[in-house]
Amino acid sequence: MRRIERIGAEPLSTMATVIADRDRLEMVLLRRGIGALQADRTSCDDCGRTPLVGEHMHLYGGRRPRTVCELCRGHRREEPTASAAVRHCEHGHTVRVLARAA
Repeated sequence: MRRIERIGAEPLSTMATVIADRDRLEMVLLRRGIGALQADRTSCDDCGRTPLVGEHMHLYGGRRPRTVCELCRGHRREEPTASAAVRHCEHGHTVRVLARAA
C-alpha cells in the first residue's frame, strides 16, 4: 500500500524539531530573565540571602567593601560605615494623594 500524505501536513520529525527548538528558546529566555533579575537585586555578600523589605543592610568599608544583611551583622566586630533600610521596588514610582485643607 502506498502512504497518502495530506496537503500541508508536516512530517513527524519536523514537528519534533520545531517543538524542541521552541522548548530550547523558552529555556534561554527564562535563564536570561532570571539572570537579569538576579543582577538587579541586592544580596548579602556573606550569606547570599536577599533581604526583606524593611530590613536593614549594612555597608562595611575596607579593601573590599561589603554589603551585609541584618542577620550577618552580628558576626562582625567593627561598626558599619553606613546602614539603610531595604525599600520596596515601587519606592519613588508611586503617587501620594494628600487631603485638601478645607
